[in-house]
Amino acid sequence: VQLQASGGGLVQSGGSLRLSCVASGNILSINHMGWYRQAPGKRPKLVARITSDGTIDYADSVKGRFTISRDNAKNTVSLQMNNLKPGDTAVYYCGAEIRGPKGSGSYYYPDDYWGQGTQVTVSS
Repeated sequence: VQLQASGGGLVQSGGSLRLSCVASGNILSINHMGWYRQAPGKRPKLVARITSDGTIDYADSVKGRFTISRDNAKNTVSLQMNNLKPGDTAVYYCGAEIRGPKGSGSYYYPDDYWGQGTQVTVSS
């Protein structure tokens, strides 16, 4: 199983970016998918997460500015980031809890997978 993230880059304060992540491999189902970020010298934090039934959680700092969406048929999750602020500068990671096919270890105990990080830099 692999998670491949794309998007990110450099944008001015108030600008927008869109991150996308696709999961591939031996996947039976995906429970939750989400985005996390890690600023320099800080611990990773949840940005937004969406479950398979569409329940969404956002970090307070991004509510009203970021929108997470998911395409279950394509195993993708996206994060639309609007009105970006310098405080949003971080490496962003997508993550997912994935159930493998019957007979695999992750069928009964889904595993967490992570994509490679993508840098988001917001200049003031």
